[in-house]
Amino acid sequence: MISTPEQQAVDAAIVSRRSIRAFLPTPVARDDIAAILEVARRAPSGTNTQPWKVYVLTGAARDGLCDAVTAAYLDPEQNARHKEEYAYYPREWKSPFIDRRRKVGWDLYALLGLTRDNKEGMAAQHARNFRFFDAPVGLIFTIDRLMEQGSWLDYGMFLQNIMVAARGRGLDTCPQAAWTQFHRIIAERLALPDNEMVVCGMALGVADRSKVENGLETEREALENFVSFIEA
Repeated sequence: MISTPEQQAVDAAIVSRRSIRAFLPTPVARDDIAAILEVARRAPSGTNTQPWKVYVLTGAARDGLCDAVTAAYLDPEQNARHKEEYAYYPREWKSPFIDRRRKVGWDLYALLGLTRDNKEGMAAQHARNFRFFDAPVGLIFTIDRLMEQGSWLDYGMFLQNIMVAARGRGLDTCPQAAWTQFHRIIAERLALPDNEMVVCGMALGVADRSKVENGLETEREALENFVSFIEA
């Protein structure tokens, strides 16, 4: 099958998406952010419930949240007082999921020259989450607490739309579950109403291609390992 320019453009935006962990300080225009979200809002949702809400942080608002959460993360006593509101990962791991998780972690640390015994270095790298990896735009996503599992599935499609629309404009992203541990700080800084739960964060900006961590390309399973074609 010969692909059309439209198909090529969509495919390129999808396959070029990476979780970028080092950004340039290049500003992103508010109009570009709005255009990305305008496209992303066309994500499907069950009975058109559209369960997403987005907080776009730049400038002093972004820096203030980053400073507060980074300080809490790096202080062991404060860190221990902050727990996620929902389980992103399974409580009990098994193969192949734990194998994939470990591999991507050690592949990243290897690029950064971090060994298994360098706990301080790994903690410092994790702390970069809370600076949005230096991206000039930080996004915080929330959902109404009454929404159930189906709405979280819808939310994933909305997030993917943002990341693909960003790539179509030459921008990059990193979706971040790390922020959920510090939902109480986020709620205070953003004056979230009690009915809103933090889903995740996302960094948005221009990738710094000179940084080794942005050379990480995660593996994907071959189709035959997860697809069954049933024809009769």
